[in-house]
Amino acid sequence: MKNILILGASGSLAQQVIPTLLANPEHHLTLFVRNARSVSQFTGERVAIVTGDVLNIAQLSAVMNGQDVVYAGLSGNLKKMAQNIVQAMNENKVKRLIFISSMGIYGETGENHGAILEPYRQSAQVIEQSDLDFTLLRPAWFTNGSEIDYALTYKGETFKGHSVSRKSIADFIDKLVQNEQLGIRQSIGIAKV
Repeated sequence: MKNILILGASGSLAQQVIPTLLANPEHHLTLFVRNARSVSQFTGERVAIVTGDVLNIAQLSAVMNGQDVVYAGLSGNLKKMAQNIVQAMNENKVKRLIFISSMGIYGETGENHGAILEPYRQSAQVIEQSDLDFTLLRPAWFTNGSEIDYALTYKGETFKGHSVSRKSIADFIDKLVQNEQLGIRQSIGIAKV
């Protein structure tokens, strides 16, 4: 049994990630959300729903206890959230983090996205400076497509593609959860080419 903590469980990407991870009977998910009703459709014997806020370090640290993998797909004060995640994971000796960022944070798309990416840059820097077994995922624009079709690029490489289905991202996240050596301490771009 693998215990997986889902931060940002009510987000549009997590809504695809959760059923993908639950397809594996060995996974037990803890959905950490501000509003439990937003994830009530996932209620089940392998799902715990915990109400709380990533910005509340005490709540976050409490829910972190006993987890094997942390998935974070968040919005808002991303730098502070990243700092809290690193602190709570260290306090609870949890090492594996999959953190959703954005394409363009290193200028790898060749486009100037301006200040909109600053929270993603800052949070990525916090994660990269930690000693966690992180994978930073930098997806292109999300689509609702049903295809699983994606290519990966790595930090320092030119980003390829402009969009990617949530289903594709969920597929790769599932691979990251299954293979504990895949993507360790890497920043990976994901898009349909």
